[in-house]
Parts: sequence; C-alpha cells; structure tokens
Amino acid sequence: MIKYITDKDLNSIDALHESYYGRKILSYFISYGTGYDFCRFYEAVTEDTTAYIVQFNSVMIICSDGPLETEELITFIQMNKPFRVEAPWMILQNLCEIPGYRMLKRTKFEFTDHKPAHFDESKIEINPSLDEIYEILHEGFPTLAGYGLWITEHSHKIRHGLSRIYLYNHCTTATVIYDVDDNVLIGQVATRAEARGRGYARDLLYWIGHTLSLEGKNVSLFALDYRESFYEEIGFKAVSTENVIQQES
Repeated sequence: MIKYITDKDLNSIDALHESYYGRKILSYFISYGTGYDFCRFYEAVTEDTTAYIVQFNSVMIICSDGPLETEELITFIQMNKPFRVEAPWMILQNLCEIPGYRMLKRTKFEFTDHKPAHFDESKIEINPSLDEIYEILHEGFPTLAGYGLWITEHSHKIRHGLSRIYLYNHCTTATVIYDVDDNVLIGQVATRAEARGRGYARDLLYWIGHTLSLEGKNVSLFALDYRESFYEEIGFKAVSTENVIQQES
C-alpha cells in the first residue's frame, strides 16, 4: 500500500542514507519537510519491502530495498504523471511498458583525477546571481522547470547547505544537486551558446571535482550515453549504469 507521509522523520531512516535515490529524497525532505504540495513524500509497504517515494514537481524518485506491487505502482505513476521516474532496476524493469513513457540509459561517474594545471580560480563565482544561472540553464535545457519552481528549489537547498552553484567566466555553470553525508551529486552543467567549444565546462568540472574531493567529498554525476566520453576525459570514471523512464516528447 502506498500512503502519503505527513508525520515521519525521514532523516532518521538509515536506508535513505545508503543510496543515490535515498539521499536525493533526503535532500528534498531536509529542504522542505512535508508542508508543500509540490513536494510530496510517500511510503510503500509490502510484506517484505518498505520503500519511500518523493514527487518533486515533475520528478518522481523511489528508494526501495525490494520489489513493489507493480499494478499499484503503475496506477500511482499514471495518476501523478511525473515527467521522469528514477528508481532501482528491480522496480524500474516493471514500469517500462507504461504508455507514454520511454526508457533511457545513463551512466554514473565518480571523480578520480586532479584539477587542470592552468585554471583561473579568480573567474569562479560560488554565490552567483541565480537569475544569471537560470538564464544560462534555460538556454541549454529548453525543458527546464519554470523560473519560479527552479529558484524555489535551489534557494531552499542552498539555504540548508545541501546545494551550491558555480559560475565560471560568466558563461558556464554547474550545480551541486545535493550534498548529503559527504556524497555530492553534480548536475545542470551548461555554457552559453556563444562560449561553447572553449573547454569551459571541462575545466569547471575538473576544478569542482578536485576542490570537493579535497574537502573529503565523494563526487559523482550522471550522463546519458552520448556524453560518456566527455566525462571520462576530465577525470571522472564510469562506475555503474542504470535506467530512468521519461515521458515521450
């Protein structure tokens, strides 16, 4: 049975600290709690499994230690209509036939190398204007959430110490999606169109990976198939592959 959570301290649940899915759920819980309609938390319980689910705007994330009742979960997804569903394969493999969704493969990378020899740290901003960041991201990601939703999410996470955003040379940006238990996920990497091809994203990611590693962080990111070689060239090592399901265009 899947039930809506309004009165549980998710941060006290050990299983949520042990995986990407759980840590991402925790990042939303720590930022928002259970008081917002656009950020809803659920618990799914079967005889042998307890799972936790968050739907934040158009993304649904499932953290589970075993399989769930497929028909109930499919109905739940069809009712909530998330743009993307992220879940362990034991869950996701039963969801790939939902009408209107397609499966995508992505690779998880972890940072293993050092920063580039020639990097101008004076061009890095760690507390940039969020308006400027959104402008760059919207140019690179046409399906990015609307400005109000985007700035609400990131301002909350930054205020709670779960996220930070970097701007390099006023044209390239990358975001710490979450920083939970010294596990850092990097995402939303983009460069203004007129500055692409100059290696700015490469240098920024190299520098972020190196800098956060020195702080004792485990730095990772996800990439779709066509970006894999790019990340391998800048100090990130492929460690696993997984799938997501996403609404068809």
